[in-house]
Order: sequence, then structure tokens, then C-alpha cells
Amino acid sequence: MKKIILTLSLLMLISLTSFGQKKRTSSIILTQQETANLFTDSLKKQLGINYPIRSVYKCKDKSGIFYMVLTETNDNITTSSDTLHHNIKAFNFRQNKNELVKDWEMNDFIAKQVANKDEMEASIWFWTNYSGFADLDKDGLIDPILIYGTSGMNNTDDGRVKILTYYKGKKIAIRHQNGVLDFERNTKVDKTFYALPQAIQDHIKQIMEKMTTNNHAIFPSGWQKAMKEQKAYFDENKK
Repeated sequence: MKKIILTLSLLMLISLTSFGQKKRTSSIILTQQETANLFTDSLKKQLGINYPIRSVYKCKDKSGIFYMVLTETNDNITTSSDTLHHNIKAFNFRQNKNELVKDWEMNDFIAKQVANKDEMEASIWFWTNYSGFADLDKDGLIDPILIYGTSGMNNTDDGRVKILTYYKGKKIAIRHQNGVLDFERNTKVDKTFYALPQAIQDHIKQIMEKMTTNNHAIFPSGWQKAMKEQKAYFDENKK
């Protein structure tokens, strides 16, 4: 009987340990009230947050706690009541005792024509449905994936898509140009993407498949084969 009790205790300990390991990383979206309470006007000024906050993700992994803050300017309201954004900026703030320290930031903006200064793109915004903050390679560290895109005259059909992966302090990008016509579409992949753990590469490719299904991206035909061959550039003419 004593042996059975010891065995059951050992199994419970293993189960709890496994559960604890699975819960080493987490990410949650802060509510508007939680965001306002944490990022007060004075703190935003101190941290250099100048654009309205779109969303904040509180992330926890073996390195500690950090916050992903996504911000977008509100520049125009369309007749259909859609808000247009001309600039975006994302911040990564790490919690260090009672203060937040900036690890990195990124920014982008809508493209404009050089000749007559007319806007080629109408809006730019974070695609939070595709972005994610999870430990994809199971090393105990969250692998942030930020995705954003732009809209043009034909909405996202002729806009840009950018997929950013932050892995061990390095930013790795996939840059895609949508296009209504075949010759307008092309995709550029940082060579370092192919050095990422396979789990992260596969996850990104799944996101690209999902974008295609949802008609948010039109990647050049044969893009899966091109990425399998680790090509840095591919379009409809260069498979």
C-alpha cells in the first residue's frame, strides 16, 4: 500500500511539473482600462509613445515579463466611417523591477508617390488576427511575430504585407507586394529566415496560407516551392 501511495505521489509530481513547464510562457491582451492604468499620459510621454495605442500584449517567458505595445495614428475618417492610419509604431518594453525599459521599436508609414506626392496607399495598420506571441520552438522564450499591411486604390489587393519575426534579438522580415496584375506581385524573404527553427518557419508559412485563403494576400504562384528552395526573391516570372 505504501508503495502504491509513493507511486501515485510521484505521478502527481511529474504531472504538476509537466503542467508547470507548459505554462512557462503566456501572453494576454490588456483591456482598455488596464492599458490606461498602466500607460498613463505621463508614462507614455516618458517612453516616447506619441501615437494612440491600438493594443497591448503582456507577455511572460523565462526571461521575464515584457509588453508589446502597438500604436497607430488616426489620420482620416472615410465616408464609410473607417479610420485611416498613415503611421504605425510598435514597442517592446521589458519590466525591470518597477520600471519599463525599451528593448526595441519599429515603425513604418504609407508609401507616397515621389513625383507628385499623391498618396499611393490609403492606410497602414497592424494585422492582429495574424500576429502572435507564443513560444513556437519550445525553448521557453516567446517568439514575437508582428504582421501589418497597407491598403491602396483596390484595398489590400494592391497594398503591402510585412511579416516580422523577432528571434533572439534579431528582426527577420518577409516583405510582400500585392497586386491586381500578375507582374505587380513579388515577395522578398530575408536569408536569415531560412536559419530559423523549422517550427517557426512552418508557422509563418501557415499564416501565409491563411492570408491567401482570406484574400488578404496574393503571393506569386509557386511561392511554397520557392520558399522550400530558400529563395530570397520570387515573383510571377521568377519561380
